[in-house]
Amino acid sequence: MCTTCSCSTDSAGSTAATEDARTYEVEGMTCGHCVNSVSTEIGKVSGVTDVTVDLAEGRVRVEGSDFGDAEIRAAVEEAGYKVVGA
Repeated sequence: MCTTCSCSTDSAGSTAATEDARTYEVEGMTCGHCVNSVSTEIGKVSGVTDVTVDLAEGRVRVEGSDFGDAEIRAAVEEAGYKVVGA
């Protein structure tokens, strides 16, 4: 592990950020505007690198590092929706 930025270093010496992917169930999303609102707000959370929304399933997949569930819940609420499961 790199001591300056907390990334991992492979045997060839290149670095790769340690990323995490989590899925959240979000209640109330019904259209493309909902998807855009949720994606935009979650995308503002520090450490988030990608947001994928499955409207049909009501699920949001968040990728990145160093973000917390509370931050994601707050972002979803800011967009006007509610996390009902993670």
